[in-house]
Amino acid sequence: MTFQITAERGIPERPGATLAPDGTHFAVVSENAEAIELCLFDTAGTKEVQRLALPGRTDGVFFGFVPGLKAGTRYGLRAHGAYAPDDGYRFDASKLLVDPYALQIDRPFLYHPVLAAPPGQGLDSAPYMPKAIVADPARDAQPLPFSPPGFTYEVLVRAFSQRHPDIPTAIRGTIAALAEPVLLDHLERIGVETVELMPLAAWIDEAHLTRLGLTNAWGYNPITHMAPDPRLAPGGLADVRRTVEALHARGIRVLLDVVLNHSGEGDEAGPTLSYRGLDNFLYYRHAEAEPGMLVNDTGCGNTFAAHRPPVARLLVDTLRSWVETTGMDGFRYDLATVLGRMPDGFSPQAPVFRMIAADPVLKHRIHVAEPWDIGPGGYQVGRFPPPWFEWQDKFRDDVRRFWRGEDGMVGALATRLAGSADLYATSGRRPSSGVNMIAVHDGFSLADLVAYEEKHNEANGEQNRDGHNDNHSWNHGVEGETGDPAVIEARRRDIRALLATLFVSRGSLMLVAGDEFARTQGGNNNAYCQDNEVTWLDWSRADETLTAFVARLAALRRAHPALSADRFLTGQPAKGGDIPDVVWLREDGAAMTEADWEQPGRRLLGMSVFVPQATGDTGAERAIVYLNAAEDEAGVALPAARPGRVFSLQVRSDRPEALPRRLAEGALLVAARSVAILVEERL
Repeated sequence: MTFQITAERGIPERPGATLAPDGTHFAVVSENAEAIELCLFDTAGTKEVQRLALPGRTDGVFFGFVPGLKAGTRYGLRAHGAYAPDDGYRFDASKLLVDPYALQIDRPFLYHPVLAAPPGQGLDSAPYMPKAIVADPARDAQPLPFSPPGFTYEVLVRAFSQRHPDIPTAIRGTIAALAEPVLLDHLERIGVETVELMPLAAWIDEAHLTRLGLTNAWGYNPITHMAPDPRLAPGGLADVRRTVEALHARGIRVLLDVVLNHSGEGDEAGPTLSYRGLDNFLYYRHAEAEPGMLVNDTGCGNTFAAHRPPVARLLVDTLRSWVETTGMDGFRYDLATVLGRMPDGFSPQAPVFRMIAADPVLKHRIHVAEPWDIGPGGYQVGRFPPPWFEWQDKFRDDVRRFWRGEDGMVGALATRLAGSADLYATSGRRPSSGVNMIAVHDGFSLADLVAYEEKHNEANGEQNRDGHNDNHSWNHGVEGETGDPAVIEARRRDIRALLATLFVSRGSLMLVAGDEFARTQGGNNNAYCQDNEVTWLDWSRADETLTAFVARLAALRRAHPALSADRFLTGQPAKGGDIPDVVWLREDGAAMTEADWEQPGRRLLGMSVFVPQATGDTGAERAIVYLNAAEDEAGVALPAARPGRVFSLQVRSDRPEALPRRLAEGALLVAARSVAILVEERL
């Protein structure tokens, strides 16, 4: 069948392919192209059967309507214009381009040298490119009502289920596996409130990984930001929606990690797949007075020009599409500083932020920033606009350093436990604005943090140069795996102490999938290219005792506002009360003095937290936490309980199996390298 195209019924204000009852509208944004061609392919996506120049053009948009063209049609784009790299223009009609607004593609992206071949070679890239599929998914998905993310669980989709024995082989490593009852039960058991899915958007492997025989395991190199990768979601957006709905049915929110800071086209020598070919000058930021040079604030070769209206709209349309088609409750933004970059620096009032705040679909969703990039002024922790949430690297580093045994860390630890008011109080935000974590996907796993002093990334093919060098980690005298029972037990004890510290902190909190049962990556702290047993969770070796301990911590936090209230701890009485919201305790039960805080060798900190009730103290609650990073146990005197109450020792991280017990005496031995959590109960 031969198709015709017309501009008379085009919809330039709706980029992408838009189905109508009698055909399909197409619109493509390019301010500098001379012409855009729509390329139609056969049902296998292997043979180009027709080219149609988009006949309409207005305000930097090429558009047209193709009568009779139906859903399921495979297509691509070709852009004509100047090839002048030094001026920022890289038009090359020999390159088939994927539609940035594509909602579905017919196969994964696979790197091939032809994709980066110069135009002079005249090599058609179509055989090596996925084709977009005209699709019209339902846009009636419903997120859960807004609330802070709470206990968030970061999931690398492929690695999560790839080795799970109870998941059907056909869906292992896909988004569908997360809807299986055995995995939903696990999430419920450990108390997860929000699942954060690592990227689902279709990505391409970096060229150097292809040469090394490696693949990108994390997906932080996307091309089609609205279309899921067929390797993770073979059924497209419908697969994602079914899993989101299954998680919602268990009361679990879902966030999607989005990479809106760059594309997988890489640096100036990278492949031409979409944005570079459609309008390199428009979509990317370029060095001042040097338009041929791409700005690399991301470390990935290019940086989206998020301050430009067409690019900002693309990014916001991407978010809206995921919410409407799958029911996502919100997003985590990789290298989010890029979204706020203006020509004169970072601004909380940048276009993307203002557009999200005004959008009826997005303004009530959860937005979590990774508040840094590698560009000038890239570290923006505490500066994102309310009500955004932020990953909290200061919590991570200060807690690690305290448990590593560094001097002078009790003050920093107290600040982090109290909600990091130094970062968030002045902007009118709450402790939940900060997402506290000990480990995340990029870095050591929690178990490796206490087993390796140095990174071991040789398998990544970069001579161990990649990955962070300053990890604040320790190994108990043995680097890596060991059969020494004493070292193994010391490491387990430290893992439990770190977890207990996380769960008694004010703020949102996050755990990486598998850290609840001591997953290891063998000391690799940058496993982005290890789509294998390095990252795949080994459920057969799961530490069930540790998993049960995490579930217990999560349940205790949920049950006791003194451990989770979304208010900064200030040391002052709450409004209308006379009991301070926190008293920092030393060993004799008295409040810490300035001299105590200044002791460089202090390894023990006590925290007595009081949460009043608005009407009387019927529901008032008090909890005491002791954190002992010393190598010896510490005897502490407990403060006096209120009349008619007694302290109950709920958790000892040194003895995870110990049941709660009431303390008749006013003293307690806090074991070495451990956390003790007590709650005041009525007699």
